[in-house]
Amino acid sequence: MPRKITMADIADMAGVTKSTVSRYFNGGYVKESTRERIQEITREYNYEPNAFARLKARESNVIGVVVPTLNSKVTSRVVTSIGRYLRGQGYETLIKDSDHSPELELKNMQRLMTLNVDGILVSAITITPELREAIESCPVPVVVLAQEYPQGTVVVADDYGAGRAMGAYVGRTGPRRVGYLGVEESDLAVGISRRQGVLDGLREHGDPEVVALQGDYSYESGQRMAEEVLENGPVDAMICATDRLAFGAYLVLERHGLRVPEDVSVAGFGGYDESALLKPPLTTLKFDSYAMGYLGAETVLKMIRGEPVPKKQIVDYTFIEGKSVRER
Repeated sequence: MPRKITMADIADMAGVTKSTVSRYFNGGYVKESTRERIQEITREYNYEPNAFARLKARESNVIGVVVPTLNSKVTSRVVTSIGRYLRGQGYETLIKDSDHSPELELKNMQRLMTLNVDGILVSAITITPELREAIESCPVPVVVLAQEYPQGTVVVADDYGAGRAMGAYVGRTGPRRVGYLGVEESDLAVGISRRQGVLDGLREHGDPEVVALQGDYSYESGQRMAEEVLENGPVDAMICATDRLAFGAYLVLERHGLRVPEDVSVAGFGGYDESALLKPPLTTLKFDSYAMGYLGAETVLKMIRGEPVPKKQIVDYTFIEGKSVRER
């Protein structure tokens, strides 16, 4: 007859921590391979967890949320949607702001791992090797938002598809020279995928010269890059990685006596409410950020409950045709 074993014994035999075994018995998220190993051991030794062990591992009903900034329309939509969904499910959110710093993002992730949260949603700035290690070692379920992460569970926007749609839209107007106001490549979604989509879309309708610059997400960065583009000669269009960068471009073009769209077409991404107030209203793309927040929150709760979830979910976007791109 098999000897009587404890949770600590199961953890040793399965090569995991005792908290992982406790999570398994309390219906929490455990990797499929680990789950199968624990099941084999419990069957072999006829192990039955006691009620007190279950009580000690009681859930906190708190979900940690890491966001790149609080000064963003898109982030505010995502956070609002997460909060609404989780409140309806009896959960609260604990929000950590990374201020666009990958180092602080990692610290926020590590801090949440030490707290008694049931799961974590991380709207990642970039997936560094250190962040990847933190996600993989996290004792609770993690869902990554806004960045590709093949090793984990993600909810992302179609940055490449959106970029290509906007590039093709501007490309059909026949520009000879285009300025692209982008962000650093460390942000793979916006800095690389969105930019590549724009470039491919432009090439569908000719082969314009493209002056591609990188900055940060600020209004001031939009101004700086727009000035730099114009210093290198006239352009027919400026495509901006975000609406906030487009706001800076508008100001610089006005300062130079250039009209939108008669002299220079301008386009952005984000669909900010303020973009409709510009003169002329900005042509932009609005991602379904509320869907991203909802799907992220729904997914992490399913993982906590041990339910199957898709590895990757993609949210759609809406094209908002303003008056800032010249007639085709």
